[in-house]
Amino acid sequence: MSRHFETEAIRNQTERSQFSEHSTPLYLTSSFVFDDAEEMRLSFAEEKERNLYSRFTNPNTTEFVDKIVAMEGAEAGYAFATGMAAIFSSFAALLNAGDHIVSCRSVFGSTHGMFNNYLPKWNIETSYFKVDEVDLIEGLIKENTKILYIETPTNPGLDILDLELIGNIAKKSNLIFIVDNCFATPYIQQPIKFGADLVIHSATKLIDGQGRVLGGVTVGNKKLLREIYLFARNTGPAMSPFNAWVLSKSLETLSVRVEKHCENALKVATFLEGNKNVKFVKYPFLKTHPQYEVAKTQMKLGGNIVAFEIKGGLEAGVAFLDKIQMCSLSANLGDTRTIVSHPSSTTHGRLSIEDRLEVGITNGLVRISVGLEHVEDIIADIQQALEL
Repeated sequence: MSRHFETEAIRNQTERSQFSEHSTPLYLTSSFVFDDAEEMRLSFAEEKERNLYSRFTNPNTTEFVDKIVAMEGAEAGYAFATGMAAIFSSFAALLNAGDHIVSCRSVFGSTHGMFNNYLPKWNIETSYFKVDEVDLIEGLIKENTKILYIETPTNPGLDILDLELIGNIAKKSNLIFIVDNCFATPYIQQPIKFGADLVIHSATKLIDGQGRVLGGVTVGNKKLLREIYLFARNTGPAMSPFNAWVLSKSLETLSVRVEKHCENALKVATFLEGNKNVKFVKYPFLKTHPQYEVAKTQMKLGGNIVAFEIKGGLEAGVAFLDKIQMCSLSANLGDTRTIVSHPSSTTHGRLSIEDRLEVGITNGLVRISVGLEHVEDIIADIQQALEL
């Protein structure tokens, strides 16, 4: 019997132990025991599906992964220590020296750093297209291209890429289509429905939702996940059982939290559109968003991130942040607490000015991760800080 998203998030649990617990317990163990030498030999030799060592699998990480797999409509998955560990391990497992990546230029700063500074050490190069240059993707594909990679919504500019359109391009060229779905969560968007082979999340963000633990997860095609699992098993970027336990419990409230986050974010975005000191506002479910129709097609809600530019550039942006009183100044997002950040000096600060401007990160751009406080209090804090 198929179950709804909310039910799967709550009722997909590890099998109960002899103690008949209602809530899944913590399995804080580094290893697992065998009944005899032959069972131990076979477990390693034949890769039997059982817990051997918590760097490989653990009941807590398995439960967390199983939930994300079900939510995203995937076949398999693996949980990592961080979101960037998930991204790097997925690429490292699937690429060989001399391979080529095609990526949207609007990606997270650390992902951009990985493409430009580290993968080239193994002769792996990346070609970029802008969010408004999807028609150029096919021209960037070479004989050695293996992966087509995007984020949508993008970080921090909140541009929307057409998943179905790009998925069809990847399929036509026999490429692995990977989507960072962090800003949307599986509650808002399931890229596999539109052709993605792999979906990656930084679970540190909305999936945890309270700024407590780090985590990442990759889910998708079973054959590809087998390669990623073997790479991770040998290189060790595994998620800890404790973090997996926290994140699995967090998924039980994901739908209700995200609904409220998005409700608050739309109200904040609407307020900002009417403020005289704001140059522009980007939010996927505002009708003024350039990709509004695409967003409505592939997203259930607009997400909790709002991006806007303050009139007056860098000086005005710094003054705004310095005047914030209740909201937090942090580089994180997806917390219960509203967070205000300045991408050009934080998450994307290591990019050149030219690279930042190419993805729409101006000196005055502010990113707000709208939290779960009363929306009137959030708006009041933003409003007083905008009184330049």
